[in-house]
Amino acid sequence: MEIDFSKSAHGLIPAIIQDSETKTVLMLGYMNAESYQKTLDTKKVTFYSRSKQRLWTKGEESGNFLNLVSIKNDCDADTLLIQVKPQGPTCHTGSDTCWQETNNQEYGFISKLEETIKSRRENADSQKSYVASLFEKGINKIAQKVGEEAVEVVIEAKDNNDHLFLDESADLLFHYLILLQAKGFQLNDVVKVLKGRHK
Repeated sequence: MEIDFSKSAHGLIPAIIQDSETKTVLMLGYMNAESYQKTLDTKKVTFYSRSKQRLWTKGEESGNFLNLVSIKNDCDADTLLIQVKPQGPTCHTGSDTCWQETNNQEYGFISKLEETIKSRRENADSQKSYVASLFEKGINKIAQKVGEEAVEVVIEAKDNNDHLFLDESADLLFHYLILLQAKGFQLNDVVKVLKGRHK
């Protein structure tokens, strides 16, 4: 679908900038036909600066470029979603995003679960949770639990009860997340290893 720059009186359309890997929204800028074409030609995201009244390549002064990965046009042909690989922080304040957020990979509920595990570990004295008790027993007990749950997953995989297989799989993942934190890591560290192997 062709981009409709005529919908704005000044020929400008919004461009939402998103990290291609983490999917975090980094900033919002505006493009005209000329800045759009320059972005395609240079593979560095270029906007039309309303304050400077000229084309502005993000990073032209700071070196914090937004390296183009892809551009999608929306259903009305008047808003762009631009996926990038950021080279340094995006915001002029030095923050990863213009909303002062950290640009980390998130895994939805799994990331929330990791935060819960971390909280239970840090507040072990104030709340006697199952997670806190595992951390108190130490790495050997945690590793043992992961081994037990892995064996149970294998056993259920050989049967035909999908409900039990999924239950045991959830138990294994949960205990594995605890083991990762006991070793000082998070799921994202494992994902980085997998990405490295994929290349």
